[in-house]
Amino acid sequence: MSAGAVVIAGALALSACGGDGSTSSGSGGTNFVTSSAGLSTVARGERQDAPKLDGTTLQGEKLDIDDFKGKVVVMNVWGSWCPPCRAEAPYFAKVAKETKDKGVEFVGINTRDNSTQPAIKFEEDYGVAYPSFYDPIGKLILRFPKGSLNPQGVPSTIVIDREGKIAARSLTALSEKKLREMIDPLIAEK
Repeated sequence: MSAGAVVIAGALALSACGGDGSTSSGSGGTNFVTSSAGLSTVARGERQDAPKLDGTTLQGEKLDIDDFKGKVVVMNVWGSWCPPCRAEAPYFAKVAKETKDKGVEFVGINTRDNSTQPAIKFEEDYGVAYPSFYDPIGKLILRFPKGSLNPQGVPSTIVIDREGKIAARSLTALSEKKLREMIDPLIAEK
């Protein structure tokens, strides 16, 4: 791991799973707007390409986000050790089932779990049926471009539009209502 990656990973560790829920604004030419509810969005013509996200799932299977082109992809960064992640997991499981027929795919990025066992147990306990990358040291998280709506802690949720571009982000645990507020506008885009 490069020195830069270590610094970023350290910053993620310090900011992870806690804090006051405040978010950064879209200043500095980043072209995103953060609502008072902490949801950041980018207008359709201003979105950046999502990074190449591929790897191995918790179950040891290969997964590549490119396979979901043409669909809205909801990516949730989580850890089994994270209380806010446990709070939002039932909502993610429910909304994933209810939106699949609308062209939405959910994918998790499990991070900072030292083995897959607690993460698999987490998915079983909360009925999470969609796949999660196993990313114990955050390599996938570091692929998001600087200045984009990138994950900055645990939990974070990123929504990628049908064209493979980063469209929305939340840096806090989400209720079902807030999750739907993130993805419904993207489902409506044609």
